[in-house]
Amino acid sequence: MVRHLMLRLASPLIAFGGETIDNHGVIRDFPALSMLTGLIANALGWDRGQDQLHNRLQQRLRMGAALEPGFGAVHDYQTAELFEDDAGWTTHGQPEGRMKSPSYTPNADGRRALTLQRYRDYHADMTAWVALHLDPADETPTLEQVAAALDRPVRPLFIGRKPCLPTGRLVAGWQDAEHVLGALQAWTQHLPAHRAGWRAQWPDGQGSLPVDRRSDLCDERNWTSGLHGGWRPVREGLLQSRGAA
Repeated sequence: MVRHLMLRLASPLIAFGGETIDNHGVIRDFPALSMLTGLIANALGWDRGQDQLHNRLQQRLRMGAALEPGFGAVHDYQTAELFEDDAGWTTHGQPEGRMKSPSYTPNADGRRALTLQRYRDYHADMTAWVALHLDPADETPTLEQVAAALDRPVRPLFIGRKPCLPTGRLVAGWQDAEHVLGALQAWTQHLPAHRAGWRAQWPDGQGSLPVDRRSDLCDERNWTSGLHGGWRPVREGLLQSRGAA
């Protein structure tokens, strides 16, 4: 049996981001491996410059998720007037300046500005249950260290994008199971039954259902280059709640 850490990702708005094209930020139904890696790394206080730590954590991470039925979607149009000499604050507590660009044009008062336009999709009123373990288990950070960091993070945590703040504690508990799918199945049996069942995704090789679908997913980030690439096989299926008709 393998010990799994169970997380509850819930918020009025959640963004399990997909491939961003130009200024369109799309979403996927399930959390990406890179997103969970970044969430844990942020809790541990790692800097993005520590790329080898991020890459190794991502290699060790085995995770899957089950979605509570009933969530919706929001398509948001965002604009912001930015001035060339403006600086914004980051989570590191240091101001971050902006690069000079010909896109800035003079306003009536002589200040150079541009209007930034973005389209962002969000999941609305979503709850996702995540089961994860690390392989090998005895390497640092351990699963216990990850759980402790998520409970007392070094920096503020968000689910996909900075506006998506969790509504409660992320750590939901522990579940022993042979694989990720088994942990999700065992955990959802103790939750309120849903007639529609629970849509779930988990790594190929971490369990199977009589009826499921295998696909290849590009959700791994090269933390050295900052780009996503490669494919990993995953399975998707429907988990039935105990007592659901």
